[in-house]
Amino acid sequence: MATETAAATASQCVNSYGGAIGLPQLCPDWMGNQIFWLLVTLVVIFFVLSRIALPRIAAVLAERQGTITNDIAAAEDLKVKASEAEAAYEKALADARSNANDIIAETKAGIKADLDEAMAKADAEIAAKTAEGEKAIDEIRANALESVKDVAKDTAKEIVAAMGGTADAKTVNAAVTSQMKG
Repeated sequence: MATETAAATASQCVNSYGGAIGLPQLCPDWMGNQIFWLLVTLVVIFFVLSRIALPRIAAVLAERQGTITNDIAAAEDLKVKASEAEAAYEKALADARSNANDIIAETKAGIKADLDEAMAKADAEIAAKTAEGEKAIDEIRANALESVKDVAKDTAKEIVAAMGGTADAKTVNAAVTSQMKG
């Protein structure tokens, strides 16, 4: 009779050896017990999450959001500063180019003035040397003309003497002078 009561108390979910038949979680005899422990477990998980885990997660998320917001604000500030620095750089570059062009213009003007001065000095020296040269050429022409006259007079006297004639100096001078004039 003990085996019959044991069999009667055993449900359709357990075999005669005490092993489960089929899926024990789907056995209707054990459903109430499973639902109770499911509710206890969910309540414990809810309290653990709501009191410990969720506040920590919320704090981490808030910290991350604050960090992201601060980083974005800092990035905007750096962007503005970079824009200002670029504008200052462009202005300095333009000023440097302008100054360089001014220096180039001043240097060119100085070189041109020096060159003009040197050219004027060289032209003056050339003009002075040309005048001296022309004066020397005029002197040489005058001396050469006088020398030619002297040679012509001497030659004329010698020719007349060689031909057996006599010529006085006045006649020779008059003949040479008239021939020299053309």
